[in-house]
Amino acid sequence: MLEGGFNVSVGEDEISQNSDHLKQMAIRKPPRHLSVVRQSMSTATLLQPMNTEFGVGIVAAKSGSDGKSEFLPIIRSGSCAEKGPKQYMEDEHICIDNLLEYLDGTEGFPPPGAFYGVFDGHGGTDAASYVRKNILKFIVEDSQFPVCLEKAIHNAFVKADHAFAENSSLDISSGTTALTALIFGRTMVVANAGDCRAVLGKRGRAIELSKDHKPNCASERLRIEQLGGAIYDGYLNGQLSVARALGDWHMKGPKGSACPLSAEPELQEVVLTEDDEFVIIGCDGLWDVMSSQCAVTITRKELMIHNDPERCSRELVREALKRNTCDNLTVIVICFSPDPPPRIEIPQTRVRRSISAEGLNFLKGVLDSNS
Repeated sequence: MLEGGFNVSVGEDEISQNSDHLKQMAIRKPPRHLSVVRQSMSTATLLQPMNTEFGVGIVAAKSGSDGKSEFLPIIRSGSCAEKGPKQYMEDEHICIDNLLEYLDGTEGFPPPGAFYGVFDGHGGTDAASYVRKNILKFIVEDSQFPVCLEKAIHNAFVKADHAFAENSSLDISSGTTALTALIFGRTMVVANAGDCRAVLGKRGRAIELSKDHKPNCASERLRIEQLGGAIYDGYLNGQLSVARALGDWHMKGPKGSACPLSAEPELQEVVLTEDDEFVIIGCDGLWDVMSSQCAVTITRKELMIHNDPERCSRELVREALKRNTCDNLTVIVICFSPDPPPRIEIPQTRVRRSISAEGLNFLKGVLDSNS
């Protein structure tokens, strides 16, 4: 037992091998090596959640994926939408698990394919309803599709915004945030304009795939102020609690001009692996009262019990209502495997400590007393 409470077991061969080190230390010279005991760790990694609502860390095994895996997702989803405490329901959403069938087997798309979207309306339902009905059409009709998905999706958001402004039968002062997820093969592209959020569940860990576009966000504030806008009490020009949205044409200038309220999405592309278990897409009514890690923890636990993404989405909505959300609620849970998530094994770790100079002096004293 050494100082600090470590038990160190040293064999005779190791003592013999390091006898010259002990002699050197006796004449106050440093040893040539200190490799008596080496440290060994398993591949387990402690992943701390983004917040500690559940009070536990999550241990996930290190991924064995090298990016060349033959993994292909088997896609299934479930959704839930509730009016919540608000007087009207202004959210819209779309779930297409088999996009190739939906597009009538258009050539050039790698299977599987899927498309999902959440549209959080404000100032009425016209903008959210219009974008839900037309956004996929604008994506697949873009000249960049499917060669460059990111460009096609970016163009589609802007085209949908402009087309909405030209529709005289709709209230173009209504607006909507928009978040979409397009999956082709192992590639998933998430596009977001507004404060909906997409969160990936990766072996129990929450990975945010979008950024909430709030006016007080540093990058959004800078963009807004550079374009002549202002923020009052967290509201863009004192009117809107998001920095990006489609519609809201009473706050925008001529089509094609840069303005503080932008319809351009931020995009993120993900190559899915075996460790990617599901994605949660939700409007801000969920994220206002729940952290990303909390939502992933609840969803994974529920999937391990019943393996039903629709029941998971209902449970997230129910939990948000318990936490007194003030908004409409829309949640989509997208799974990438037909099986429930596996139990996360915590590998046994074997740690061997290096001997300090004090420890070597102690051993020298033991050897001297026994000689």
